Amino acid sequence: MNALLDLLNSRPLVDGRERDALADPAEGRRWAREHGGDGSLAELALLREARDALRDVVAGERSPEALKPLLDGVQQIPEATSEGLRWTLRTAPHTRLAVEIILAWADTGERMPGRLRPCANSECRLFLLDRSRANRARWCSMAVCGNREKARRHYERTR
Repeated sequence: MNALLDLLNSRPLVDGRERDALADPAEGRRWAREHGGDGSLAELALLREARDALRDVVAGERSPEALKPLLDGVQQIPEATSEGLRWTLRTAPHTRLAVEIILAWADTGERMPGRLRPCANSECRLFLLDRSRANRARWCSMAVCGNREKARRHYERTR
């Protein structure tokens, strides 16, 4: 799940400018390797494509069908072990990380429906996974976006 949020949040706005963690090959390679990938250029291209599609799907701008081309040829093979049932992912090596992240998104949607969402701050591009009991978290960070919104509302009230 960390890789899912990390991928969704890999293109933030910093001081009003977009910063893409996957754009630079060296930085992208490091990102992919930290998340279990191989860091190949083909993998980075697929991760950028998966990120952009997932961002649109989570934000409600595209249907989940947008992810279908990224899953072509992927198989999950069941394997019975002494510990229970285990699923093995069969896909090309450069597609494995992107596919695992898409599967993590699907799993999150099933286990925690409606809890993965964009930050409510219109000037922020980050996503959050709401783990609160009430499912009412609105900001990626209470210290940054939440505080800005509260300060903005306070300023408007006191004007």
